[in-house]
Formats: sequence, C-alpha cells, structure tokens
Amino acid sequence: MNDIKGREFIDDSDIPWEELGGGLKRKIMAYDDNLMMVKVAFEKGGVGALHSHFHTQMSYVESGKFEITIGPKTDILSGGDAYYIPPDVVHGAICLEAGMLVDIFNPMRADFIKT
Repeated sequence: MNDIKGREFIDDSDIPWEELGGGLKRKIMAYDDNLMMVKVAFEKGGVGALHSHFHTQMSYVESGKFEITIGPKTDILSGGDAYYIPPDVVHGAICLEAGMLVDIFNPMRADFIKT
C-alpha cells in the first residue's frame, strides 16, 4: 500500500479492490499524510453502517442512488451530488441503486492502510 503514497498519477486498473462484505468494496486511490481519496462500490442494499471518526470527510456520488445520514439529517443523493461530514459526526449510507462513492479524508485514514 505504501507504493501508492504520494504518487502523482494514479491508474485505476493498477489498484486492486478490497472486499469489505455486505455488498461493499473499497479501493484506496491515493494518499499522503494529510489527505486520502477512496472509491467505495456498493451493490443495491449495501450499507455503510452508522459510524464516526475524527477526520473531515467529503464524498462525491459518482453513480447510483444513496440514502445518506449525517447527524440528525437524512437525504437522498444521486450521481453528481456530494456531501460534507464534519469531524466526529455520526454518518452512514444505504445504497438504493448500485453505485460508487468517492470519499476524501483529511487527515488520511491510517486505519485503512495495511502494513
């Protein structure tokens, strides 16, 4: 995984998917100590369980349709939409139509890196 740290050009086909179970898989596209971009593919019905972390997160809905919960608010987002999650706010996603989220974290998610 450290071989992609700080890489300027990223070829999607060079990066393997990590199966997460429950209809989700993830691909860490790029990162350094301050920033990380991750693609998460969802099958219809896949759930990103409610959770929180100290990272600031922004996510882009590349495709599909998702019910996104951020704190006490829930909304339905589709391809082309985006959302922002402040640090330590409980959030989650339910996939209504198969699709992909692109997550950006600051700082990078050290817990996603396998050594």
